[in-house]
Amino acid sequence: MEGRGPSLADVAELAGVSTQTVSRVSMGLDNVRPATRDRVLAAMAQLGYAPNTAARALRYGSFRTIGMIAHRLARTGESRTVEAVVEAARTEGYTVTLVDVESPSSQDMAAAAARLSHQAIDGLVIVRAETATPDTLALPPRMPVVVSDSRFVGHHPAVGTDQAGGARSATQHLLDLGHRTVHHVAGPAGSAPAQVRAEAWRAALEAAGAVVPPVVEGDWSAGSGYAAGRALAADSGVTAVFCANDEMAAGVLRALHEAGRAVPDEVSVVGFDDILLAEHLWPPLTTVAQDFDEIGRRLVARLLRQVRGQDGADLHEVVPVELRVRASTAPPPRA
Repeated sequence: MEGRGPSLADVAELAGVSTQTVSRVSMGLDNVRPATRDRVLAAMAQLGYAPNTAARALRYGSFRTIGMIAHRLARTGESRTVEAVVEAARTEGYTVTLVDVESPSSQDMAAAAARLSHQAIDGLVIVRAETATPDTLALPPRMPVVVSDSRFVGHHPAVGTDQAGGARSATQHLLDLGHRTVHHVAGPAGSAPAQVRAEAWRAALEAAGAVVPPVVEGDWSAGSGYAAGRALAADSGVTAVFCANDEMAAGVLRALHEAGRAVPDEVSVVGFDDILLAEHLWPPLTTVAQDFDEIGRRLVARLLRQVRGQDGADLHEVVPVELRVRASTAPPPRA
């Protein structure tokens, strides 16, 4: 027929493969030899073929695409969670369409969700809603959604790290070493994970009968940790510092070094996240390790269970953390 675009059969004929193989390649499935996939992709490009996502959804009951909303991808938690979701989705034969919103406001999050809902997706992953709440975040009706944020329990399935448990274990580790109290370099006030970690730190000190020092607030960056570290280094009574992430801990380590405060002989430092650089800092950083790969797998698994009609909205999974003790912590110096 005149004006007819290239078909799946046309691609198969040019590539010398079956239409089933072309279909598998178009869906991003792994059970195709790399050389065959390259040949099919080359044929698609030569013919200008684009898969019909609507027809594919009618045939397979799925677009094989997940939408994802994230905010501030430069931050460790967001970027590693996004990476883990993309990998987990790929393993399931799904692609990911990502929208990085400018701000975590309810309006921006809702606008991003509405935009994604018109791009032929099967479900939506919200990496972190931050200031949005279940009452303020309007999502497309009947859209399968999973959120990496425990505030949405009872509204959408949620998967999150044991933020409180990690902060408690970091604080308790320092107390068990004999430190009389633990200072805290917190994340920004508008961050839900920062708030949870700070509250758990405070609760652990109070439970131990220790003095609760004033919080020093950072912005997750090494620079803010360095500024906080300079202030803490000037106080000879500071012997232990728990930082809300590893980047700020790195800044604290530098500030202490420049001030002549030896780590861990004079001051112990603990971080949170266990970024790849943590064990290569000097001294190697004691930190709370988050299992981002497991978070990504569970987010995708929970979302696909919804897509297949298997899940309710009240599920909440907490992924355990692990305190990895390295050389940046030790008992306090003797008086």
